[in-house]
Amino acid sequence: IASDPNASYGSSTTKASEFAWAGAEDSTSSFILPSMVTSDLSLDASISYILDGVVSVESGATLTIPAGTQITADSGAEATATYIVVQKGGMIDIQGTSSAPVVMTASAASPGSWGGLVIAGDATTTEGIDATAEVGGIIYGGTNDSDSSGSINYLVIEYAGAQINSESQFNGLTLYAVGSGTTISNVAIVNGTDDGVEFFGGTVNASNFYLENNEDDAIDWTEGWNGELNGAYVLHSISGFSTAVEADGVNNNPTLTNLTCVSTTGGTALQFKKASGATINGLSLSGYATQVQLKDPSQGSFDDIIIDGSSSDNSATYSSSTTADTDFSWYTGS
Repeated sequence: IASDPNASYGSSTTKASEFAWAGAEDSTSSFILPSMVTSDLSLDASISYILDGVVSVESGATLTIPAGTQITADSGAEATATYIVVQKGGMIDIQGTSSAPVVMTASAASPGSWGGLVIAGDATTTEGIDATAEVGGIIYGGTNDSDSSGSINYLVIEYAGAQINSESQFNGLTLYAVGSGTTISNVAIVNGTDDGVEFFGGTVNASNFYLENNEDDAIDWTEGWNGELNGAYVLHSISGFSTAVEADGVNNNPTLTNLTCVSTTGGTALQFKKASGATINGLSLSGYATQVQLKDPSQGSFDDIIIDGSSSDNSATYSSSTTADTDFSWYTGS
């Protein structure tokens, strides 16, 4: 019974690609994504998808996105009301490959054109159980640190970071209390107006991130995130950005492994606020005016920031990371 006007229907196995014989225009048709995904939905890489508002993957549903799929935020839509959110209990399965990544972009090709990808999980956060996010009234946080919100592999996010108000913006990838059962690897986040990736608590681990010209922080965490980011390359060729890494809140000692940050315009590389610290194994910094900054000396210590086995030192030269821009040739093409 078709009793829900907002329901999404995804049980048919018929695909546009089966009718490529009818003409190229049929295999490159476009489709507006539904506002709510309440049952399992699989997209089709032969279709160009349009994002013209919020797409919410509800609890119990999985959104599957195959290799080569492109999702484009509509430049005519309200930027702060244009994003994809995986709600607590929902799942996303991004199945990109090095030769055919999944791409989430904006038709305006301008930073801040949409809100990016937001995932809410059931892991712990200093905000407690069923906290309310700063965007969209999203509920997140629980007690299941091994919670899974799905899998992401070979994903490109471009032109995100819509401005909500003077204090808040969307990021490229926002992870609210996402658990360690979630797998995230091979992600490129570029040309955003806020952070590339931000962790709000949670225990999720991630690997192989390329972050270029995100105007606020490339990597940000708060609310006691204590996972690991393994293999990240940050590039700043624009002026006025905030930091390569911003750490805030209590020190749950997350780990960064093989982090390379390069700036051609100076700026601050690593900034730690309040009591937050980290363990960094393999760090290379190049071109930054400030290597490591302790924003609140009365609440934290350089001893809480362990780099290659020693307390951090703003005067030190760090060059031990093995992550290189060539590791991300699947995105950069070089």
